[in-house]
Amino acid sequence: MSISMTNFSIHNDGVKFVVALAATSLVFMTFSSTLGWIFVFLTIFCAFFFRNPKRAVIDDENLIVSPADGTVSTVCIEVPPSDIGLGDEPRYRVSIFLSIFNVHVNRIPFAGTIKSIFYNSGSFLNASLDKSSLFNEKNVMVLSLKTDPDKMMAFTQTAGMLARRIVCDVHEGEEVKKGDIFGIIRFGSRCDVWLPIGVLPKVIKGQTMIAGESVIADIASTKTELPTGKVI
Repeated sequence: MSISMTNFSIHNDGVKFVVALAATSLVFMTFSSTLGWIFVFLTIFCAFFFRNPKRAVIDDENLIVSPADGTVSTVCIEVPPSDIGLGDEPRYRVSIFLSIFNVHVNRIPFAGTIKSIFYNSGSFLNASLDKSSLFNEKNVMVLSLKTDPDKMMAFTQTAGMLARRIVCDVHEGEEVKKGDIFGIIRFGSRCDVWLPIGVLPKVIKGQTMIAGESVIADIASTKTELPTGKVI
């Protein structure tokens, strides 16, 4: 089930919340206009949070796009966590922080095949903190690139202080297209992208990103040896 209009739609995961709050507001209106209007406000906010705007996804096969709306909080070089199977060579990680006011629908950053998905329960640190990538609840997807199946990248859904559920709609072995919706994180969160080895980011800290439209990297822009600096 989904709620949609010409220029506005709500992600499937949010429909039940919007419907429940709208029904509650109608009930309260019958005996308390104050409570009724409070729930009207909550209904509008919930619809705003779960909004799913249309996006003009970039179709250049070499470009990696942002999986989320938000602000780039970190661009660094690191060895990915050993449990996700990306090897022990350092690569760039780009982190995007989503405030409660950003669109929270997540999109596939590059065409390919989902090789594996790792879910780890954890704490709920502020998602703007870099250590939240390590300690918070997260869902990690490893992608084999369509243009070069031997190359791998990964992207995450990471919960924040207010987030209490990660929704992921893709499965291991599934072929995905760039810009496809793959899930949503409720109420404040973070997305990390580990680029393929040698691929250089085209973003800087503080840059505003739009899922499916903003370019993170060009896989044709590579170096055999990465810089030694840790954070940009």
